[in-house]
Amino acid sequence: MALGTMSWGGETDADEAASQLVAFVDAGGTLVDTADIYAEGECERILGALLADLVPRDDVVLATKAVARRTDGPFGGGASRGALLSALEGSLRRLGVDHIDLWQLHAWDDTVPLAETLSALDHAITSGKVRYAGVSNYAGWQLATAASTSTSLVSAQAEYSLVERGVEREVVPAAVHHGIGLLPWAPLGRGVLTGKYRTGTPADSRGASATYAGYVEQHRTDRAARIVEAVSTAADGLGTSPLVVALAWVRDQPGVVAPVVGARDTGQLTGSLAAEEIVLPRAIKAALDDVSAIQFGYPERWPR
Repeated sequence: MALGTMSWGGETDADEAASQLVAFVDAGGTLVDTADIYAEGECERILGALLADLVPRDDVVLATKAVARRTDGPFGGGASRGALLSALEGSLRRLGVDHIDLWQLHAWDDTVPLAETLSALDHAITSGKVRYAGVSNYAGWQLATAASTSTSLVSAQAEYSLVERGVEREVVPAAVHHGIGLLPWAPLGRGVLTGKYRTGTPADSRGASATYAGYVEQHRTDRAARIVEAVSTAADGLGTSPLVVALAWVRDQPGVVAPVVGARDTGQLTGSLAAEEIVLPRAIKAALDDVSAIQFGYPERWPR
C-alpha cells in the first residue's frame, strides 16, 4: 500500500497526520504520495516537517506531483518546462528536502509539446533533484506515447477500483506493455466500497460534506450498489471488512504496484493496512470480477 495524503492540511490536521505517518512506517509502509496543490501546498509543508522531526527521510519513498495550476502567471501551472521546474523548486522548498524520489505529472497538458514536458523531467533527474518520474490521470494513448518517448517514466496513477475499471481497456495494457507500475488512486471507490453508504449517508462521511459530496456521488449508482453487496457478502464469509476485500482485489490486479490509500484518521488507515494480511480465494475473486465486469468492444478485444 501507498499512503495518500490529500486530506492533510484540510480534513486531517498536523497531529493526526503525524499519527498516520508513524503507523504507516511502523507497519512497513514506504511510499508516501502527495501533490503541490493539496491544501494549497500545506500538505507538503506538513509532510516535510514530519520528515524533519518524526520519521527519517530515508525511511520513505517520497512522491509528489506538478502540473495543476497553483498561481496566476505563465509559470503558475501546466506542463511547460518553465512551469514544471518552478513547481519542482516550490515542492522541494515546502518539503524541506534536496530531492524527490518520484515526481509525477498530475495530468496531461495538450497545450504544451510532449517533448518539452519530458525534457523537464529529464533535466530534473539529471540535476539530482528527482530520482524517478511518473504520470497521473493519463489516457492509454497518452501513457503509451510518453513511455515510448522517455525512459524516465516508471509509474502511472489512475483511478482504479471494483466500481471504476475503465482503465482496464487501455491504460492497464499500456502500462503492462511498457513496464510502468500502476498506482491506483481511490481504490475504495471514493469510499463507496467500504459499505458505509449502503443504507444512507452518514453525517460524518465525505458524502455528506459540501466539499466531497459530488466526488462521492459519482459512484453511488445501481451498478455500484450491486458491487458493494457482493463485496460485503465476501467480507462476511472471510470474517473481515468490505474495505479489506476491495483493497485486496485491486492490489492483486495485473500491473498494480501499490494502491494509494488515504484516511481521515489513523483508525481508518489501520483498517486499510489490514488488507496486506489477506489473499482472496480464487472463487471470491472470480465472483467479484464477474459482478464488476465492464464492457469491452472493438478494438480492445480483437481478435475474439
